[in-house]
Amino acid sequence: MTALDTISASAAPIGAAGAAFYFAPATLARGKELGLDGFRFYVLGRGGVLGDVAPPVVQSAFGYFTAAVIDKIWTSAAEKVAPREAGRIYHECCAEHGRATAGDVEGLAEFVDAAETVVAAADPAALALFAGIAAEPLADDLPGRAAQLAAVLRELRGSAHLVALLAAGLSPAVAHCVKRPEMAGAFGYETPLEGAADHAERAAAAEELTDQLLVPAYSTLTDAQGAALVAGAVALEAAMVAS
Repeated sequence: MTALDTISASAAPIGAAGAAFYFAPATLARGKELGLDGFRFYVLGRGGVLGDVAPPVVQSAFGYFTAAVIDKIWTSAAEKVAPREAGRIYHECCAEHGRATAGDVEGLAEFVDAAETVVAAADPAALALFAGIAAEPLADDLPGRAAQLAAVLRELRGSAHLVALLAAGLSPAVAHCVKRPEMAGAFGYETPLEGAADHAERAAAAEELTDQLLVPAYSTLTDAQGAALVAGAVALEAAMVAS
């Protein structure tokens, strides 16, 4: 299994597993305890690893939301909870979701070993959101740690993809409307951007470049580790997303 094979086969399940806790009932309940609705906890919790920063910094790292949306949500959420505290609590919510859903998943130790190998080898340059979450301590138990590593790997690809989009000549706003035109409003756009579909070829090129940017980190895996990463990601998606 080549590095590109591993990247291609694991991208979708890692993306789904890494985000599975975002709006899970337990996560929403923890946010409510803090005085934050689901969207505010998502923005402040996910972006909290960046520190107590100005909204444009968060918008830069997230990429797809309009500046107005991030400014409103981040500012109002940060008035209630310190960003770094929210980031740590959100990271723990990820671990809790793993404990609640993935305790019976086979191959967690092997997945964790492979994921940690990739994270350790990844160059964080220009990948702010990945660098932030990768610096957070990981849970000691396997289900919690595996869930958190899925989220870290998700941010690795997501951050690299923003770089690839710009290199391909696409703004994140246009790329978002190419990939998810039905969600334009949720991200702050009044209507889907006109002509966004015309940029599909560049968007496809950006996906390929994203894979290439990840090759150095994933090349550090042995064949056995690559297979374990893929199998673990698929199993985690099945367990964590369905719950």
